[in-house]
Amino acid sequence: MRPVRALRGAARHEWGPLVVTVRAGLTASRLRAVPMTLVAVCLTALLHAVQNQAWGFGAVRELGAVRAEDPLWQALLRTPLSLFVPALDLPVWGALGQILMVFGTAEICLGRWRTLMIAYTATLAGTLYARIGVALGPDGLFGLPATDARIVDTGPSAAVVGLAVYVCCLYRAWFTGALVIAAMAVEMVLKNNLAGKEHLAAIAAVLVLCAVTVSRHRHRDLRRRDQGLRPETGARSGAPPIRS
Repeated sequence: MRPVRALRGAARHEWGPLVVTVRAGLTASRLRAVPMTLVAVCLTALLHAVQNQAWGFGAVRELGAVRAEDPLWQALLRTPLSLFVPALDLPVWGALGQILMVFGTAEICLGRWRTLMIAYTATLAGTLYARIGVALGPDGLFGLPATDARIVDTGPSAAVVGLAVYVCCLYRAWFTGALVIAAMAVEMVLKNNLAGKEHLAAIAAVLVLCAVTVSRHRHRDLRRRDQGLRPETGARSGAPPIRS
């Protein structure tokens, strides 16, 4: 029983504050706690259905398909919608499940606007990396072959990875965050494709945001201590939970 208790204790320490926050949000508002996530799921399902029709494939590609060979201004205009265009070579239920779980958790813990900001930061980091990688060429460590410039780059995976890492950082679930990063590194080593490297670029961008957030929280807590106040502990307000 001791190993089981130790495992439960480790899980409670790792995920306890996150589970409490998500459970409280869903208990108080149910599905009203994740309106943006529900819209994202419905939009992704709709775009999947449309792009699989002969009459809709071209329209979805014109509005949401991003390639490194496209003009930058065009790629930037398409990036917001590209996040919700599922890749044709992957099962759509995977994209819908990722959005529902990770976006939903992030929306409850961070709020919808911060969730969208981090999601688009991660997606944009991957999009911009593809251009840099192609410019570096296949011989560089982070380079890409010229053929990758023609790959249609859509889907929520970079945003999902970025949000997962950010939430883990905010709630100090260090092991889970490290596991996500390690999994993406292994994916890049095994597949060595555009998607794998874009995921690492998204993680790098989000880690910068994590560093800024942690630094801001520390300075805020120091100011509160100087004023004789206790540090903030509410993760919903943006501050990481304080653990004993």
